[in-house]
Amino acid sequence: MHRLYETEDISVFWDSDKCRHAKKCVTGCPEAFDIQRKPWIQLDKAETAKVWKAVSNCPSGALTCVFNHGIIVKLEDNRSVAYDGDRIIGECDFEVTADGWNIYHTEVDDHYRGKSIARRLVYAVVQAAEHDKANVIMTCSYAGKVME
Repeated sequence: MHRLYETEDISVFWDSDKCRHAKKCVTGCPEAFDIQRKPWIQLDKAETAKVWKAVSNCPSGALTCVFNHGIIVKLEDNRSVAYDGDRIIGECDFEVTADGWNIYHTEVDDHYRGKSIARRLVYAVVQAAEHDKANVIMTCSYAGKVME
């Protein structure tokens, strides 16, 4: 399972397949990370710096964190779209087939590369597919790398 948790400031990625339950996140920032709660990650419950530090201490790499740089990601019309204000600066396209959701293209404007925007786009689609209980297929090579 892959999940994306976001505030205006940061995005936290969680890959349950990598999680080894060391609980460094829970002990490091119990306000934001509480396994007794659903969803178990609620970033708005703690200061960004404290969340960042807890995520940075994850020994398995199941949790990672990036700054959002004012970019918003939305799911719309068989794609996730990254916006800088009103301007589209990236997208991750997928098609719904009998076999599942096929992510076939991910792209971010060259001026915005290196900020994990493409990763946020892929996670948004994967999370929506998992919520829909759909299989995820990745013919997009970038999406395949992100999900390794």
